[in-house]
Amino acid sequence: MKHPDELKREAAAVEDAIIQRYRARTAGSRARHQEALRYLPGGDTRVATFYAPYPSYMAAGAGAWLTDCDGNRYLDMLNNYTSLAHGHAQPAIVEEAAEQLTRGTVFGAAAAEQVALAKLLTARVPGIDLLRFTNSGSESTMMMMRAARAYRGRDIIVKLEGGYHGSHDFVEVSVSPEVSAAAALPQARLEGRGLPAAVLNAVMVAPFNDLAAMEALLQRHHKRIAGIIIEPMPNAGGLLPPAPGYLQGLRALADAYDVLLLFDEVVTLRLAEGGYQEIAGLKPDLTALGKIIGGGFPVAAFGGRADIMSAFDPQGADFLFHSGTFNGNSIGMRAGLTALQRLDAAAIARINRLGERFGAAVNAMFAALGIRAQCLGYGSLQQIHWTDGELLTLRDAARANQDIGKLRELLHLELMNRGVYTVNRGLFCLSTPMQAAELDFALAALAAALERLRPYIRAVAPRLLAE
Repeated sequence: MKHPDELKREAAAVEDAIIQRYRARTAGSRARHQEALRYLPGGDTRVATFYAPYPSYMAAGAGAWLTDCDGNRYLDMLNNYTSLAHGHAQPAIVEEAAEQLTRGTVFGAAAAEQVALAKLLTARVPGIDLLRFTNSGSESTMMMMRAARAYRGRDIIVKLEGGYHGSHDFVEVSVSPEVSAAAALPQARLEGRGLPAAVLNAVMVAPFNDLAAMEALLQRHHKRIAGIIIEPMPNAGGLLPPAPGYLQGLRALADAYDVLLLFDEVVTLRLAEGGYQEIAGLKPDLTALGKIIGGGFPVAAFGGRADIMSAFDPQGADFLFHSGTFNGNSIGMRAGLTALQRLDAAAIARINRLGERFGAAVNAMFAALGIRAQCLGYGSLQQIHWTDGELLTLRDAARANQDIGKLRELLHLELMNRGVYTVNRGLFCLSTPMQAAELDFALAALAAALERLRPYIRAVAPRLLAE
């Protein structure tokens, strides 16, 4: 048995070697980051794309691969946080967008391109009769929640502890689960500074995969509640699948207590033509969409039952105002239509099979290496969790990341050192250009990275080793 001080020295040596190798490969990115710090707080405009010691600057993408400004090539297993179903520079999407660019980008007028994409989405997604376009998932969940409040005439929306629905005030509540809390029913908590305390008058929080807790909340407060918002498989919370019957139970509870059920399918739409609601065999009252529906452009939408969405008809006496300078812009509409036409049932089924194979291989790898971790998800979306125990709530998923030091961050950098681009929370997202060879490449890189990190794991998180 090695002395703890020796283990710490070995862990520090591994950490330093990984970071130094990253620095040696990315001198151009380092220089660009230093310049960016002069103009952008933190050097970027998206918190999600920053990582220490500095982020790599990607210069080009083609299919499943990225190339950074230093010429390093990466298999893209992030795909701009799941938004690029077809990877980068898909020829048909590029052609459609370029052709529209020669006609004009946006006209401040009605556009036939909106109708074409809306027609496809309403045909595919079971819970959408009518929809409106926005530019981001945040806007879509914001407007969906407003529609629910207006329809029910009540202020409160229930969200899940650990659920992420964008960056507007009314969803920046309890996004980070309180892992030390003992109470089954969590208390709503503002996520950070700058959020008005009044937000907590309009948001309540319940745990994921717990119908009893949700019913207890509804029994007490349903006359004040307009709706329940949920990602059917929470993305930022860790891609934990819903327990059998959970989503159907939420549908039944919403009906029993006269509240609306709101699905945030900004991420999960890619898992079936009709999104996760098709997989679950139910219809929410309202649905938010985004990411893949723009074909790589900033396009999102919200929609639902005709009686709810008709409130946005400006010919109505008391209509709900919703506009936006770039809503439904023609380039995004044409790119999105092309992307979705190519992401048909057969294409989705193929990358879902590849994703399930990838997840199974990662779990077999953990077993072979004696690492107590697991990969969870569905189809083309998979994520690593640093525990081999049962994960039911998003609080459980957050606890798995405690007391592991910089393991997630170092695995992310070492995967980049080995040519795989993802994110330090351990998300893996597949795209249609990928074949078995790309997955084999990613699995080999992951196996080598985990072996490289074994001394670090032994020193910092020995609970993860079965040896």
